[in-house]
Amino acid sequence: MTEANDDMTPLLPGIDSPSDLKGLSDEQLQQVADETRAYIIDVIGEIGGHFGANLGTCEIAVALHSLLESPRDKVLWDVGHQAYPHKVLTGRREELPTIRKYKGLAPFCSIPESEHDIMGAGHASTSISYALGLKEAMRNGIGEDGKVVAVIGDGALTGGVAYEAMHAAGGLQTPMVILLNDNGMSISPNVGALSSYFQRARLKPGLFHAREEVEDRLTRLPLGLGKRIERLGPELKSAIKAYWAPGLLFEELDLAYMGVIDGHDVGAMRRALTEAFAADRPVVVHVHTVKGRGFAPAEEGGLAGMEKWHAAKPGSIVDGAPAESKPKLVPVQESDAPASIAPEILEKPDPKSAPPQYTQVFADALVSEAASDPRVIGITAAMAGGAGLQKLADERPDQYYDVGIAEQNAVLMASGIALQGGKPVCGIYSTFLQRAYDQIVHDVCLQDLDVTFAMDRAGLVGDDGPTHHGAFDIAYFRSLPNVVAMAPRDEAMLVHMLRTAVEHEGPAALRYPRGAAVGVEIPGRPELIPVGTGETLQNGETVALLGYGSGVGVALAAAELLEADAGVKPTVADARFVKPLDTELVERLAVSHDLIVTIEEGVLQGGFGSAVIEHLEDNFANPGERARVIRIGLPDRFVTHGKPELLHQEVGYTPEAVAEKVQAAVEAGLAPRH
Repeated sequence: MTEANDDMTPLLPGIDSPSDLKGLSDEQLQQVADETRAYIIDVIGEIGGHFGANLGTCEIAVALHSLLESPRDKVLWDVGHQAYPHKVLTGRREELPTIRKYKGLAPFCSIPESEHDIMGAGHASTSISYALGLKEAMRNGIGEDGKVVAVIGDGALTGGVAYEAMHAAGGLQTPMVILLNDNGMSISPNVGALSSYFQRARLKPGLFHAREEVEDRLTRLPLGLGKRIERLGPELKSAIKAYWAPGLLFEELDLAYMGVIDGHDVGAMRRALTEAFAADRPVVVHVHTVKGRGFAPAEEGGLAGMEKWHAAKPGSIVDGAPAESKPKLVPVQESDAPASIAPEILEKPDPKSAPPQYTQVFADALVSEAASDPRVIGITAAMAGGAGLQKLADERPDQYYDVGIAEQNAVLMASGIALQGGKPVCGIYSTFLQRAYDQIVHDVCLQDLDVTFAMDRAGLVGDDGPTHHGAFDIAYFRSLPNVVAMAPRDEAMLVHMLRTAVEHEGPAALRYPRGAAVGVEIPGRPELIPVGTGETLQNGETVALLGYGSGVGVALAAAELLEADAGVKPTVADARFVKPLDTELVERLAVSHDLIVTIEEGVLQGGFGSAVIEHLEDNFANPGERARVIRIGLPDRFVTHGKPELLHQEVGYTPEAVAEKVQAAVEAGLAPRH
């Protein structure tokens, strides 16, 4: 393998599209990969972003684009946080410093951003299904024919939908390539039997495993062993092949298997991929890469190093090495990386310096609940650090499970625990819980099981953008029978609500935002909140600001602005529950005020404000007998990426925007009641 050095003329500045890779030698292509890696280290180390996985895919991106004719040929990058090298090689090199910034490059692949980005998914395990559909459409004469490659890895093969797709591809014999980027990691270390399987595969890199070749070798063993194996039949042969040929899992699905290939050797990968493209059948090319390749703290730090450097914080790398650490609490920079909530950040901060992260408050509260009740079981889907369950794993491992990138299985497992009398708590980001919607409906709510859903990152999460915003959970839980849905206005209420959800007999959904909490004192002993009750925080007149979750803080700040600037003193109330709704509070506000403003960090369609309007429409025959309702929330579109404060300004989810709307309504006469 050739490393770039100072004597070489740089090649990367001349690569503006995949076609510029054509005609380069293996040594030159290796140099391009090395330069791409160095460039990513420099840029992402300065601005922050997904890091380790991208350092491991530089040779993969170079090898694929040197052989294919993108975009006619399709390369599908599972998740997309491993696709920064792909972006660099497809005309976006100079824009890489804008990645994850407001109006900059998208943090994942984005169809509107480049013709070379074939899919825009930011959730794991989907690429093989996409590839299957693309190639089957081509086989049916739809669109232009071309080669199709799904690059899956960084733990995404722990997701069940990937196996459904491989099962279908094998049955259809779809001519496509599945490039398994096996780096032993997802965001946290891989879990489960498949992780052990791939570990054994990596230890046998000299095996190249067409099933027929292995079987033939078995029957030709010396000293009469081959004939004995032949007589003993297929069962023994299969057992021996399974030990010596780690690709048998794929071969049994009628997928050809090649591997294990050194994923940091461009020439070796080009040779393997050339054979795979010529096979005219589905082929798995199993490559071994190192997460964090070329960055010593990640590459040489084992699993802990790879996990820590899944993402880099801004300014965390200087001259290719970690910057000197500063002993202060820093805000979370990633919405899906344990590095964002590393142990030193998760430690309880000095209350005089900064409020705790909501994730940390949940982590502490969950451990407390588990300590007081052995029936409390924490379950996560490959997000122990990000979702705050790592503390439970460390302190009470017998009450903790990580099922890998398999949210459906997480919810189903929780259902089984609940059937046995347990009190499972599923700690899963709002955006990822969407993947298990059928299980929420059919396996939890329909059967009225005692499962708590703790949804971190509710609302606009920031730099990771529309694939990670928690925008829809209010609406999708509100429509389901049997469930109780709630959201805290601050960290103290989060502690009370977790206790309430755990004690409630039946499904409960608890949402809370990303980032720092409000800064109120956390109660030593949590209290039960009467289900379906809100709370009036400030009495006023004419206008009522009714917040839900983070909307309460917006309401309180907007009330201060209205009183100072417009002489309007609104009533401020915290709904606390969207289901069941505190209908007495809503009706009381409706008959004593001219205007109710609902404020929620979720989509308006079917959300909290819709619940308020629906109740008032159903219970007041004459609209003139009750207040007019204005809803503040997220628009009917996918909100872009950027810092949350910028996104809140864009969509009008700020105290200033609320005050402006209220003032305009007051000046317009409020459509007064008759």
